[in-house]
Amino acid sequence: MGNADSDIVFQSYGRCCNRESFFIDFYDRFMGSSEEIRALFKDTDMPAQRHLLRNGIMQLVLHARGMPDTKLQALGCSHSRKGYGIRPEWYGLWLDALLATLRAHDPQFDDAIAQAWRRAIEPGIELIRGAY
Repeated sequence: MGNADSDIVFQSYGRCCNRESFFIDFYDRFMGSSEEIRALFKDTDMPAQRHLLRNGIMQLVLHARGMPDTKLQALGCSHSRKGYGIRPEWYGLWLDALLATLRAHDPQFDDAIAQAWRRAIEPGIELIRGAY
């Protein structure tokens, strides 16, 4: 993956992540994608969860920019069957919800930026999913 992708993604995320509404909108979309996913968050402190998401996406972006995968390995552990039990097939729904939310909140978002996001963060998502 070229540095161009990680720069595009870093800037795109920067345009979105200073607005709390971005994270609220993401969880509305993600929880709306399946009953099972809605049930996962039934007793969740959502403001705290949104803060964790903000950091988690940043870890994916930093990994794309060449940071070691230590934090993503830890996310893989916590989300595995021994942790939260986040099933591998749910990561596609997560990425779809993220891209739809980026499209709604990043005024510069287009198909090229969507492809850059996919190329940049799919390796990190695979690392987390692979720990299941």
